[in-house]
Amino acid sequence: MEKILVAGANGTTGKKIISILKESNKYKPVAMVRKEEQVSNFQKNGVETILADLENDVSQTTNGIDRVIFAAGSGGKKVKEVDQEGAKKLMDAAKEKGVKKFVMLSSMGADNPEEADQIQEYLRAKHNADEYLKHLGIEYAIVRPGALTNNDGNGKIELDNKLNKRGEIPRGDVAETLVGSLEESVARNKTFEILKGETYIKAALEKI
Repeated sequence: MEKILVAGANGTTGKKIISILKESNKYKPVAMVRKEEQVSNFQKNGVETILADLENDVSQTTNGIDRVIFAAGSGGKKVKEVDQEGAKKLMDAAKEKGVKKFVMLSSMGADNPEEADQIQEYLRAKHNADEYLKHLGIEYAIVRPGALTNNDGNGKIELDNKLNKRGEIPRGDVAETLVGSLEESVARNKTFEILKGETYIKAALEKI
C-alpha cells in the first residue's frame, strides 16, 4: 500500500479525499493536520496523522510518503503564507524525499488571476504555487475545479486543459478526481480544469 499524504485533511474536501483513500486497496491515507485536537478524530478512525503547520517547518512530513495530495487552503485569510508559500514548502519536502507524484488542488482562474473580478489575491497565490510545481522537476498533476459545492457527486465530470466557461462541481467529484490523478500513467505533468459533467471521472482522466 502506498502512503498518500493529504495536506488539508481536516477540510471539507480533505475529509472526502481521506474517505476515498481509506476504501482503496492500493493507497493508505496519512492525514496532515495543524491542530492537536484534529489528530484524535482521524486516529480513532484508523487514519495515520502528521501534525504540521504549513506556515512552519514541514520538511519531515514527507518521510516515508509515496505521493502527496495538496488540498489545504487558508480560506482567504493567509493566501500568501499558506496557499502559496506553504504549498511551495511542501513541494520542496516532497522533492527532497523522492515523492513519486504531487497532486495539486488549484482553482479555475489560476492561469490568469488578473482577469478575475474577485479573489485576485487568492488566484495569484494559487498561480504562483502551480508555476513553482511545474518547474520543480517532480511529477505532478494540477487540478483546477470550478466553484465547489456540497451537493452529492455523481462521479461524472467535464474535463479539459481549458474549458473556457465557468460552473460548479461537487466536492466529492473533485476529491475523486484528485485521487484518480495519483496514478503514474494518469494526467502526468498535466494541468486541467473540471466542472460537473457527463463523463465518468476515470474515463475523463484517461483522455487528458
